[in-house]
Amino acid sequence: MKKDFIELGITNELSERLLKLRIDTPTQVQVKSIPYILEGRDVIAQAQTGTGKTLAFLLPILEKIDVDSEDTQALIISPTRELAIQISEEAQKLISVKGINILSAYGGQDVEKQLNKLKKNIPLVVGTPGRILDLIRRESLNLSKLKMLVLDEADQMLHMGFLDEVDAIFSYTPSEKQVMCFSATFNKEVKKLAKTYMNEPHYVSVKGQNVTLDEIDQIIVHTTDRKKQEALCEMIDTQQPFMAIVFCRTKRRVTALYEDLSQKGYNCDQLHGDLSQAKREKVMKDFRNAKIQLLIATDVAARGIDVDGITHIYNYDMVLDTDTYIHRIGRTGRAGEKGTAVTFVTPKHNASLEKLEGDIKADVKKIEMHKAVKHEDSKAKPQAKKKPSFDDFLKKNSKKNSRNKGRAPKR
Repeated sequence: MKKDFIELGITNELSERLLKLRIDTPTQVQVKSIPYILEGRDVIAQAQTGTGKTLAFLLPILEKIDVDSEDTQALIISPTRELAIQISEEAQKLISVKGINILSAYGGQDVEKQLNKLKKNIPLVVGTPGRILDLIRRESLNLSKLKMLVLDEADQMLHMGFLDEVDAIFSYTPSEKQVMCFSATFNKEVKKLAKTYMNEPHYVSVKGQNVTLDEIDQIIVHTTDRKKQEALCEMIDTQQPFMAIVFCRTKRRVTALYEDLSQKGYNCDQLHGDLSQAKREKVMKDFRNAKIQLLIATDVAARGIDVDGITHIYNYDMVLDTDTYIHRIGRTGRAGEKGTAVTFVTPKHNASLEKLEGDIKADVKKIEMHKAVKHEDSKAKPQAKKKPSFDDFLKKNSKKNSRNKGRAPKR
């Protein structure tokens, strides 16, 4: 029997706000987490991006904040600016109901503006570890009365080397507080973190890795470094993705591929850490609005991206660990829709591929490079096509025998 948000303990005013946002049915992670968070229990939830985990901690936090208090009561820490922005945007849609102020604290912003905002009553702070710690050490952010702390994408936060910053932030908080940890994977580092800072947490698991991956058609393309870009272009031309993320290993490789694909006429843009914050925000806004068809990005820059309509993931550079692979491809195959993940593998990574296949335990289709690439002239100018709508994509996707030819359409 399906539950609604009121049954989970969310008040009428917030539930009505959710209905206006066309959110009427809680997701699995929300059903399993919200009641325990409202009770004050520590919660550790294993859930990937796209499962509704943001509202799983935001809703009970907003319910529990005392609007009459002048203290900072809740802190949400995320590994990247992009994820912090997304969480803040979700909170902004809801806080008007409660009359709560929120501070978004991440690098690339004017720190003086953040300092000035902290002079007011800010019960909820969302930010990245480095900027939060900076505000604390400037004695502008006081966490001595903190009641709730969330670590979002904890596994990636630790993978990116933020453990020292997280430890330092915890040292400025009261010993008695509620801690919530949300992570796509529950590896030994996350377990150690939970053991250190959490008190008998309630454990939530939302779908195993294999169940999640069942919604995604996984394809391996065997190629060479020299032919990899040609293979990528042919897969894009053949599959005609509505929206896709192309992952590269380094910022330099992102830029190089972006320049090459742009020159070929593909509708694409790049996302990596060397871009200004304003540029990164513009790229993400354009991608969310489906103005960009191909987003070429590094893992760090794309961390936490939760965008509807992503139909394909292209692992231009193969990942060497299973957790990152799952994070990458988990951005497609959402809300019951099928997704496609294509990984390009060169001979030097065959051993890594065998390990990956053993870990994910899922059916993977394999294509040899000469079968994936039908045209030798990869420099031919792409033919312009009418911009497809999302409805066009859904109709096309529902026809198993439909065939799409020509290069990716300009938009």
